[in-house]
Amino acid sequence: MMTRTFPAPGAIFRHAALLVTAALILGPFVWMVSLSIKPPGEIFRASFSFWPEQFYGIENYTKAITQAPLLRYMFNGVIVCASILALQIAVCAPAAYALAKLEFAGRNLLFALVLIALLLPHEVLAVPLFILGAKIGVLNTYAVLIFPYGVSPFGIFLFRQFFKTIPDDVVHAARLDGYSELGIVWKIMVPMGLPAIIAFGIFSVVSHWNSLFWPLIAVRDQNLMPPPLGIMAFKNEEAGNDYGPLMAASTLVVAPLAIAFLAAQRWFVEGLARGAVK
Repeated sequence: MMTRTFPAPGAIFRHAALLVTAALILGPFVWMVSLSIKPPGEIFRASFSFWPEQFYGIENYTKAITQAPLLRYMFNGVIVCASILALQIAVCAPAAYALAKLEFAGRNLLFALVLIALLLPHEVLAVPLFILGAKIGVLNTYAVLIFPYGVSPFGIFLFRQFFKTIPDDVVHAARLDGYSELGIVWKIMVPMGLPAIIAFGIFSVVSHWNSLFWPLIAVRDQNLMPPPLGIMAFKNEEAGNDYGPLMAASTLVVAPLAIAFLAAQRWFVEGLARGAVK
């Protein structure tokens, strides 16, 4: 006679907590998509319904693209995020390798400074960076959106922790084969550290794609605005916010991140597993 097994109370509680958390996180996004397909008369109704009585999605999304150069804003976001990520990897990987595998005086002090830098929000540097940008004449350019983020304490920390897990014998063998230290970084450590690079890339792109504070004070040219700053074009001081196109524009801005994350999620997990086996 077969006996039926029931989930443990702990497992039930964990799944319930996960479901509640997922609902709280996804709720605003569901509401945003719902508002993006509703006409103005249904947006401020007291009763909630996801699907509108009158589908207004084509009008809202068309207005979101035509009312402001949203596609240009998203193109700017791609340029800025890709440039920042490439620069961060170029700077953080050698720095992390030096902290993880090289012996030199002051290494622990430098790593402590990296940890301290992790505690400082980037906004505290906004005034000095703005003054520096004005002095060297890079305000209102792509450069002012990219170079302040070229050094990432989080990237150095993450890469250093991953490089520490790679056996020192691999580094010694590469040196015996005639590799320089930079050759070891780019031909040995970076390929083996691909899981850490993918994880850091996700954090970096999401952070800078959604960044508003620094672009708001460093850029005035509409042709250079990233997506969050461009969305503010839908704010009208006299007529109020145009919520339908505003939510449609927000959906279009969020969609690439969601699609990219879902597409890379399996590769991300498999990459971490392969990195653990190595």
